[in-house]
Amino acid sequence: MKIIGVAGTKNTGKTTLVTLIVSELVRRGYRVGTVKHTHHDLDLEGKDTWKHREAGSELVVGSGETTFFLIKDELKLDKILKIINSMKELDYLIIEGFKFANYPKISTDDVKDEFTITNINVFQIHEEDIPPLVDLLEERTYGIIPYGNCGECGFDNCLDMARAIIRGETSEKECKMKKIMEVELYIGDEPIHLNPFVQDFIKKSVLGMINSLKTHGKEPIQENVELIIRNGEN
Repeated sequence: MKIIGVAGTKNTGKTTLVTLIVSELVRRGYRVGTVKHTHHDLDLEGKDTWKHREAGSELVVGSGETTFFLIKDELKLDKILKIINSMKELDYLIIEGFKFANYPKISTDDVKDEFTITNINVFQIHEEDIPPLVDLLEERTYGIIPYGNCGECGFDNCLDMARAIIRGETSEKECKMKKIMEVELYIGDEPIHLNPFVQDFIKKSVLGMINSLKTHGKEPIQENVELIIRNGEN
């Protein structure tokens, strides 16, 4: 899942640009998701879900033709990305408004930092400008930063490689951690980086135990396996 940021000041066309990028990525056959940072409450006053929260519910879930979650906390972007990555298999995730995130971004104003791929004046953009822009995004974006800092890619750390991808000097394909990220370990929300040997050991051990359970069928496991160890009284 590659991540693309769209950032800029208010009323500079961020949402318009997001919709244009999403439409072009979908046209190319990609599965796309979006996250929007907002300072406003997304739940409308008077609605049933709003009444649930007003009563004190810390988590409200709306389930029907669509499903949505309302949590009484402002989650950090890293945790949001972790949750999305475990819930849905996406090719691209567009994040709108997270201007200080360490992910490739398009700026809709004159502000530019080391993670900015390009600046766009949305009010002067034309339909024919979108495909070349998305070509650039395909080339210079990357997924969740592993922060393994293994050095196998030739860079001192993962952030240095990320900056080089944005400059067009390398690509995510050179990231060794991404190639072997078959097992992810978190303690709380903190990622624990595992070398290939440890990943392989954990994978074979867990799958071996699951395959030996009588409740599991004889066919090899094809789906992802999630294991949660609750190391506490709650």
